[in-house]
Amino acid sequence: MSTDFDKKLSQIKDNLEKAKSLRIRAEARLEQLTKQKQDILKEIEELGVKPEDLDNEILKLRSEIEELIKKAGEMLPGDI
Repeated sequence: MSTDFDKKLSQIKDNLEKAKSLRIRAEARLEQLTKQKQDILKEIEELGVKPEDLDNEILKLRSEIEELIKKAGEMLPGDI
């Protein structure tokens, strides 16, 4: 009976160590992602765009690209 408790206790200890390891890796990943987010936000601001305006800026740029593609298509001869 004692060995059953020892086995269960050993398994609990192993699971606890695995959980600690996962927590440490998750914390390190969170730190890495937070740093990456800060770098991206800084780069966006350096480009003159506020992070909260990104969706509108993307729509504006997409519209400009579509318009330029349309103009380029109009400039090509029709018999190509």
